[in-house]
Amino acid sequence: MTGYGCGEMSHDGCKITVELSSVNRRQSEISVNLPRDLDVLEARIRDELNRRLSRGRVSVRVTLHAGDDRRAQAVRVNRVLAAAYAREFALIGAELGLEGRPTLEVVLRAPGVLESEEDVPDAEAYWPALSEALATALKQLIQMREKEGAHLAEDLSMRLGVMRRAAVAVRERAPLVAEHYRRQLQDRIAATGIVWNAEDGERLLKEVALFADRSDITEELTRLESHFVQFEQCLVSTEPVGRTLDFLAQELNREINTIGSKANDAAIAREVVTLKAELERIREQSQNLE
Repeated sequence: MTGYGCGEMSHDGCKITVELSSVNRRQSEISVNLPRDLDVLEARIRDELNRRLSRGRVSVRVTLHAGDDRRAQAVRVNRVLAAAYAREFALIGAELGLEGRPTLEVVLRAPGVLESEEDVPDAEAYWPALSEALATALKQLIQMREKEGAHLAEDLSMRLGVMRRAAVAVRERAPLVAEHYRRQLQDRIAATGIVWNAEDGERLLKEVALFADRSDITEELTRLESHFVQFEQCLVSTEPVGRTLDFLAQELNREINTIGSKANDAAIAREVVTLKAELERIREQSQNLE
């Protein structure tokens, strides 16, 4: 599921920014981009995300911005080196017959005169602020994902309704299949001009009975209805249901295929096509749900 969140917090003169973004993915995949000095916090960030998210490719970007006061304190002038540069510049100027003395700007630009005293940050000390920024970003991300999930649930519910209506049509047609088969057999026999006798009628009834047994789909329709109910319960659940919906979609597909192979009836076959088409759309959508 797609979403975005951003959080900011301050610590020790620095601003910490956490950005989260997620895209659809059937499994969970987390990519973390941290400043080098905070690398040791990656495991904690992953743990926080894994506790709240179970699906999607999530990208984490953490940036650390030093404040002006901190940057000012982090700069030191190497006076010994600056004095040496000034002397050498003055000597060269005299040797070359150049007038004037080296300016302060020239000396300060010389390599090594300005040194950085920036301390390596204590990563553990930054965790409380980073954790708060992460929580803010995660809250925004989840809110966006929940909105998308609500729209997906509406779509899935509509498609499930289509499947239910097709299943009802199959259930109503199923008891008529054996009778239809019996009439077809009688019509074929009559077309051959064969004269019927009592024994032939008995054999016909046995054939119809065997066909009715082979084509009975009562169990499959019952399991299909059970899966529909479970699917609907998942759509109103507040817990992660993506993987459960994947499993139910597989079971629905199994029952639909069995119905199609056993029914041996054109009218039921048309409803089976509808069931399969809607189920395929449901399977695609359910893979995006948390």
